[in-house]
Amino acid sequence: MAAHADFLIQNAEIADGTGKPRFSADVAVIGDRIALVGDGTGWTADTVIDASGLVVTPGFIDTHTHDDRMMLSDGEMLPKVSQGVTTVVAGNCGISLAPTPRPMKAPITPPLNLLDSEGKWFAHPTFASYVQALEHAAPATNSALLVGHTTLRIAVMPESEYARPATADEIETMKELLRDAMQAGAIGLSTGLAYEPAIASTTDEIIELAKVAAEFGGIYCTHLRNESDDIIEALEEAFLIGREAGLPVVISHHKVAGKENFGRSTETLALIEKQMAVQEICLDCYPYAASSTVLTAKNAASALKVLVTWSHSHPDMAGRDLADIQKEWECSQEEAVKRLSPAGAIYHRMDEDDVSRILAFDETMIGSDGLPHDEVPHPRLWGSFPRVLGHYSRELGLFSFEKAVRKMTALSAEKFGLKDRGVVREGAYADLVLLNAEKVAEGSSFARPVGLSIGIEAVMVNGRFVWQNGETTSMRPGRVLRRAGVSLSQ
Repeated sequence: MAAHADFLIQNAEIADGTGKPRFSADVAVIGDRIALVGDGTGWTADTVIDASGLVVTPGFIDTHTHDDRMMLSDGEMLPKVSQGVTTVVAGNCGISLAPTPRPMKAPITPPLNLLDSEGKWFAHPTFASYVQALEHAAPATNSALLVGHTTLRIAVMPESEYARPATADEIETMKELLRDAMQAGAIGLSTGLAYEPAIASTTDEIIELAKVAAEFGGIYCTHLRNESDDIIEALEEAFLIGREAGLPVVISHHKVAGKENFGRSTETLALIEKQMAVQEICLDCYPYAASSTVLTAKNAASALKVLVTWSHSHPDMAGRDLADIQKEWECSQEEAVKRLSPAGAIYHRMDEDDVSRILAFDETMIGSDGLPHDEVPHPRLWGSFPRVLGHYSRELGLFSFEKAVRKMTALSAEKFGLKDRGVVREGAYADLVLLNAEKVAEGSSFARPVGLSIGIEAVMVNGRFVWQNGETTSMRPGRVLRRAGVSLSQ
């Protein structure tokens, strides 16, 4: 039956997120929901859009971000909406802006300094206050929020004692902070067990915290304790935590790092697939053979190339190759790292065949893992999702366009429990992307890391356009989402 819509998108091809072949249809949007996917003949609308030659997909869900601060400080979310991202999962790798019940002052302990090096944005004593700040800031994208284990440790333990296991009393205090956060709307717990503030934690410490997340139907997302030589043991630890706590496990930015480990993705994926048969496990991946995080001598030693992204002591070295800096300073690599620190870096320490193999794995979701506050960011911040569609799907034929869309939409919504997201169907939320499938590509590169994506024509969040005609709009319709899809801000 015909009706009147706010928006009527005509003559489109639809890739609905499920992975099934594209089909022709019109899409009508009323309020924040999709009211029609089908024949729009006879429908009227306030705004009619001719999408001839374009594909309509669900809005992309970035399953691995560090956008906790950007949503507050730069709510138009340009790096994300310009590539079609409508929902971000924040608080990954054990680092979140909240809760911080005691003041945090510079210098901020790494890796929390990836979010804020001065301490200005660590101003939320409770997780509820952070959620309230997000609702007030009204960013352009939706968000689903994780609580960082490292943030909990720093909130509870003495600064001089981070390098030891937490005591029973400290774990209990962390559990209370996590319980409050889950009640305030967090979707789960994240860890960054490869980083020094968390590396001293025991498996039992994480299990105890994960049990609290499980009480609320939460999820456990982990930057493994090791992503190189000991990756199998690190995966087994993650699986154990999920089993003992009784909650789903997400392997964050799955990779095998270091020259000596090239090719081992066949081993890790076989193990993950085997374990999926007995417990709930999934994984995400970014579509690049280089990582980005804080600069350390250990990571630099196993990389083919290291690019400095920022340095507090030598800001003029941002964007420089570590080998060139080392040569200029006439010192060892270890000494150069020491002089640059605290600093960030891009590490070329993965094999492209491993990246392709992990991306092609059926249950791999897409997460950018971008760092919005790096002076010279990794190009993944701006280009991950168009790169999957353009480079890996259209150019390399690694998977079909429809399968690529599923990895970035319906699969992610299912695994993270975001109800009525990630699909183009009647009754779902109107998070939509209009794109040119023949042209879509990343506009960023290692040589030019900040660049608008190509072929992303329009992006809609909750029934309002946030990206049109190559620029952001004034709309800020993003919402904080609970796991299972209940919005906190409706």
